[in-house]
Amino acid sequence: MGEPPDKLTHIWFDWGMIRRSLVRPYRVPVSMVFFLALVPFYVLIPEFLPPEVRYSPALELDRALPLLPSWALVYGALYLFLILLPIFVVRHDELVRRMFNAYLLTWITAYLFFFVLYPTVAPRPEIITGEGFGTWGLRALYSADPPYNCFPSLHVAHSFVSALACSRVHRGLGVVATIFATLVAVSTLLTKQHFMLDLIAGIFLATVAYAIFLRSYPYDRISKFDRRIAPAIAMCVGALVAAVLAISWLAYIWGGETQFTFGP
Repeated sequence: MGEPPDKLTHIWFDWGMIRRSLVRPYRVPVSMVFFLALVPFYVLIPEFLPPEVRYSPALELDRALPLLPSWALVYGALYLFLILLPIFVVRHDELVRRMFNAYLLTWITAYLFFFVLYPTVAPRPEIITGEGFGTWGLRALYSADPPYNCFPSLHVAHSFVSALACSRVHRGLGVVATIFATLVAVSTLLTKQHFMLDLIAGIFLATVAYAIFLRSYPYDRISKFDRRIAPAIAMCVGALVAAVLAISWLAYIWGGETQFTFGP
């Protein structure tokens, strides 16, 4: 028999229990340290490759899709959510280790076999016309993220690994996170960050990483406390992302149409 609905609701919104979960320490696995050390190379790799050798694996579908600047906000908000969510939801030491092993597999595979051997670029418009928060967000995105290292999409792979890792803690939350990861994938197409083949390769990488490291993790090893508190923690993460989005909107209002510098 499950817990009475009122007791479950009480657990969901017991902020003392949420704080207890968030401040609880866990061991930092070696794979996490390696992963964090790899992140800067995402920007550094293109700097050491010949600029004249760049491939664009575009399909007719990619060329037919419009550029929709407002999707930059969807991309930024949901990708940030999927970066933060597993940090606070995945708390069991063994699952944390497996999750970062999965991240490492996707990133190292992308670095060694694709970014170096098959360097890619996603051509962008030289001038982004229009006004509004969405257009401002797209300019900011282009300025922050160079148009290289497209295939496979690590943004998509990372999002799906995060969602699948969270599914080992709470299945319902995993479904929601997977929907968000899918929206991240769609947003990369509509902001011209990636091509369709980049997405397919990124999802494939995430699926392989899940099958190797996460699928075999027993669902019943997660404590009832962690499973019950996971949706409330996800709401807290969502509130944090909403606050970041609100601050970005204030920056847009106060700063006006700030000029950003971005590549081709």
